[in-house]
Amino acid sequence: MMDWIPIVLVTFKVLVLGTGMFFAVKWHYDQGKKEKEKRAVLRAGGKVAAVFVLSLLGLVLVTFVLAKMLGLDLTFP
Repeated sequence: MMDWIPIVLVTFKVLVLGTGMFFAVKWHYDQGKKEKEKRAVLRAGGKVAAVFVLSLLGLVLVTFVLAKMLGLDLTFP
């Protein structure tokens, strides 16, 4: 049974990422047709990048707080 877990999970991951890439390419292609809304696309991209960076910083903060609570040594050599 355990031998099938990686096969199933990798297949699922490929399907999900493939579907996401298809719709991302389709969305960008459709947005390229709309020349008037270039500014809106750039603004939306900036917002997505800002949310990504903030969520990444939040994840790092939560990770360090959890590591400190568990008593892990986080000092650099």
